[in-house]
Amino acid sequence: MKSLKELYRIGCGPSSSHTMGPANAARRYLAAHPQAKFFRATLYGSLAATGKGHFTDRAIAMVLGEDRTEIVWRGDALLPMHPNGMTFEIPGEPDSLWTVYSVGGGALKEKDGTGEEVEVYPWRNMAEVLAECEKTGVPIWQLVEDAEGDDIAKHLEDVLDAMWKSIDAGLSHDGVLPGGLKLARRARNLYQRARFLKKDFRRTALLAAYATAASEENASLGVVVTGPTCGSAGVIPAVLRYISESLGCDRRELVHALETAGMVGNVAKTNGSISGAEVGCQGEIGVACAMAAAAAAYLYGGTAPQCETAAEIGLEHFLGLTRDPVMGLVQIPCIERNAIAANRAVVAAEMALLSDGRHRVSFDEVVATMLRTGHDLPSLYRETSGGGLAATLVART
Repeated sequence: MKSLKELYRIGCGPSSSHTMGPANAARRYLAAHPQAKFFRATLYGSLAATGKGHFTDRAIAMVLGEDRTEIVWRGDALLPMHPNGMTFEIPGEPDSLWTVYSVGGGALKEKDGTGEEVEVYPWRNMAEVLAECEKTGVPIWQLVEDAEGDDIAKHLEDVLDAMWKSIDAGLSHDGVLPGGLKLARRARNLYQRARFLKKDFRRTALLAAYATAASEENASLGVVVTGPTCGSAGVIPAVLRYISESLGCDRRELVHALETAGMVGNVAKTNGSISGAEVGCQGEIGVACAMAAAAAAYLYGGTAPQCETAAEIGLEHFLGLTRDPVMGLVQIPCIERNAIAANRAVVAAEMALLSDGRHRVSFDEVVATMLRTGHDLPSLYRETSGGGLAATLVART
């Protein structure tokens, strides 16, 4: 498994696979061809199908230069390795053609495997992680720090700051989100109402307000943290913010929670997928819920097996979730899904703490099921905006 620095990335929304990844690819291409006068970027499959709504063209052109970049949309064609394929070239120079894939979470991969991150962890799945915890007597977060060294805590301090800023920015803004839906921002209003509600209802409202705030910042091309993707960037910040305020957690505890959640996300990324184009929204919102549930279980005093149980519960009940953004925008139903997943993550953690950590279906088995389910879903239910709610709302209008 790779470093958590590759899982938790700080960058501009609204999509780690459709905005952050292509922008990173454009930077690499520009660095390799600094003297070029004109560029052509061709987007295939899912990148082309929802790229305009995700501002993929803007992300690439901002790097390469808006007045010297041509974007070609090929939603009717797929490159062989992944639905999020793209090529870069300098017109008139055949040797300049470069093919690369945005594989989720802002990461890139070339057809020969170049771009894959260095392996950091000796464990491949959650069963091996739990076995190591039992053998050594240390919690999951300690395994992360032992494997990654002192750097990871500092990175996660920065991640935590970025998460808090995304929530604060979202709570301070009013108005309408960019794009053709003219969707009004709701986070500030949710937060104002939450302060006057009774305890149980207030928890639901605060988690929803915090998740909505970060998600609205993402939809507005604001700076967010992939957790594990931009489209699910509101879930983990909301859960950590709510529990921090409820329990008075210090920053070190919150970093440990991020490390615990990161191990869960790494297992899902390694053995399944966090790419909506590949497995649907179960790989984004479902994995985010699992990560947040494990973090919550840790902050509530859960053992390593209970954190794994919380993650299993969090992901299991999002299996089969389609990726169907209306007009390709990361707004409907994406923002509300973040709010629901944040609330569900806390419930999953509570259910795990009511158990002894033993259960029939393991997190590893749910991850494997997620991957199979995603591959069984027709492409229009993954990330083409051709089915599901996207098709329903377009037909209605």
